[in-house]
Amino acid sequence: MMGRIWAVAAVVLKELYRRKDVYVLFILTVILTLMAGSVNFFNDHNIVRYVKEICLLLIWIASLVIAVTMAARHIPMERESRTIFPLLAKPITRTEVLLGKFVGCWVACVLSMLVFYAFFGVVCMAREHDYTVINYLQAFLLHTWMLAIIVAMTLVGSLVFAAPSSTNTIILVVCTGILMVGRHLGKVAMAQHEPMQTLLLVLYYVIPHLEFFDVRDLIIHAWPALTWTTMGLAGAYAAVCTTFFLAMGAVLFRRKSLT
Repeated sequence: MMGRIWAVAAVVLKELYRRKDVYVLFILTVILTLMAGSVNFFNDHNIVRYVKEICLLLIWIASLVIAVTMAARHIPMERESRTIFPLLAKPITRTEVLLGKFVGCWVACVLSMLVFYAFFGVVCMAREHDYTVINYLQAFLLHTWMLAIIVAMTLVGSLVFAAPSSTNTIILVVCTGILMVGRHLGKVAMAQHEPMQTLLLVLYYVIPHLEFFDVRDLIIHAWPALTWTTMGLAGAYAAVCTTFFLAMGAVLFRRKSLT
């Protein structure tokens, strides 16, 4: 089973290379690196933090766009080109195809983020002589775990919505909304009257809280690193959310007509 899943994932990674996304990623990384390197021209330490915050924000935006657009197109593209039929004619199930797509997209996102964080971290640590490698490692791990949830959620969306464009738009709006207002939804609910209060509280506890994985302040302000117990809890939460969306996607994919 793992061999079949990795075979599908390898096809996804090869397609990423053929679509020249790697080169676009490299150009974006160079731009972000140059922006991080420009902090050497400022004497105000606060300005240095602002530049680092802008660079990390661009990394987060780029990672979100890459994860959503990559995961949203694979299954609809297989159906449109009708390559899904010879694939399923082999001894492979729909669930294994879905898991292979997930693994391929997520590994591609991890490799992309590794390039981003490596360039950004090396330049910042070389300019500031602040070698807080553990902060960069924890921020990278939490970021990649969040991308696993987003990739799984996007695969579910690609099975529900009609076209990749609609999947991209809806998932990007949902993820942006969660990152911006998800952490405040509980406070907003307590200020409302019934039944709106109950509805907002249910929504607060149901949505995947992507903001839990946003620890950019560890790098921007050089805060103390998180405990590994906290990291373990975050990883367990990401695993539960990812498994839930993949299980939902497997059920939808098995019931979906491919003709």
